[in-house]
Amino acid sequence: MRMKNLYKKPITTTLHYNIWSRYCSMSVVIIWSLLILGCIFLLHLYSNNTSLNMIHPLHSSSYFNQLQQVENEKFQIPPPNKKRLPQSKSITPLVDEFLDKDSTLRHVFFPHKTNAIDPMKTIGKEINDSYSYYYPGRVWLDTDGNPIQAHGGCILYDEISSTYYWYGEYKDGPTYLAHGNKGPARVDIIGVGCYSSKDLWTWKKEGIVLTAEKTNKAHDLHKSNVLERPKVIYNEKTRKYVMLMHIDDANYAKASIGVAVSDTPIGPFKYLGSQRPNGYQSRDMTVYKDEDSVAYLIYSSEENNVMHIGPLTDDYLNVTSVMRRIFVGQRREAPAMFKHKGIYYMITSGCTGWAPNEALVHASDSILGTWETIGNPCVGGNKMFRVSTFLAQSTFVVPLNKFPGLFIFMADRWNPGELRDSRYVWLPLIVDGNDDQTLEYGFGYTLWPRVSIYWHRKWKLPLGWNTLK
Repeated sequence: MRMKNLYKKPITTTLHYNIWSRYCSMSVVIIWSLLILGCIFLLHLYSNNTSLNMIHPLHSSSYFNQLQQVENEKFQIPPPNKKRLPQSKSITPLVDEFLDKDSTLRHVFFPHKTNAIDPMKTIGKEINDSYSYYYPGRVWLDTDGNPIQAHGGCILYDEISSTYYWYGEYKDGPTYLAHGNKGPARVDIIGVGCYSSKDLWTWKKEGIVLTAEKTNKAHDLHKSNVLERPKVIYNEKTRKYVMLMHIDDANYAKASIGVAVSDTPIGPFKYLGSQRPNGYQSRDMTVYKDEDSVAYLIYSSEENNVMHIGPLTDDYLNVTSVMRRIFVGQRREAPAMFKHKGIYYMITSGCTGWAPNEALVHASDSILGTWETIGNPCVGGNKMFRVSTFLAQSTFVVPLNKFPGLFIFMADRWNPGELRDSRYVWLPLIVDGNDDQTLEYGFGYTLWPRVSIYWHRKWKLPLGWNTLK
């Protein structure tokens, strides 16, 4: 039986109007509040130069998924050449072909110069000011239309000028063997080239910022000697740009670290001399500047059987007595160090001269602590590409601060027959892993986040990456 509501009162027209009026007023307030909050949110995003799809880039950005897609390479290795000299250091048939200047696959390793990438021109519809593609292995031209000469180098982001600077070996000279028909391939020292950029793709030549010595044969920088792998960092205390490099003689017996300084990133740099750090040999090297402004020198030593790592002095001009020996007996060189979520990573190559070999990634939660080898980071291409680091050798890793976990892996594809025509292989490097700390098991093993370098014939950086815009 349905009961009548004894407490129900009749609703008058006036009461209905008041409720509707209040409802409308509240709706207007809510709508305006949402509009204001939306404007504030959009203004915040604009002021930080951030787009909506960049809030969690590693998980929500479709472009990251594109970079992680495996791209394969298919080509037929020709039958063995009976006239080819045996390559005792080669590891795959692909490397044999790579070292053979008469190989029919040379166009794969070193695309013809007519395919050079000229940032000052538009190639079809695939390149524009916003999206500039990297083409690993192609000739890369500067803004004057000349091939970039910055091998074995590094990238410095200069906060004072809000500019990127690319330093490297200027190898624009004829290639010859150091001792007639024997010895390593080499070019005379010309100096260290410097290029500037606002977008990491269009590079203006700033000149040779550290030049060779042409007459004094006793000088470290005499053209007959060796200058390799220059790295430049800025010292906030002294307000000097400091360049460190591998200095050697034609026999690779000097094995020292050279130092030069400048008041500006474009030089000229003043050479201060060289030494063996703590009395040890130093060949392939790099420099890493940590977030606390302490800089570290990392170099192959002890006949390339051990890598050393240790802090520099406060002015970055010398080493301290602190030094740690790592990768003992592993014969690693070409170190490139970077950091992500408090973990230090280093990519190294094996020691096989100009022949490419397998890259390895190493990790540590302390730069002077214990380093563990993770494995080969190369993904895509084909198996032979992966075990030869895409026919290239590591030199530097560039962080992209707006996309945590995304880096640019810089490598050189050396051309031992014509070193001036060595190519640049820049590829996306991504660190996967959601944990801020490594996961430790009870039996003492550590699970490190995965580090991957993805092969692409062409690729581009995601929109909004640039801290300068």
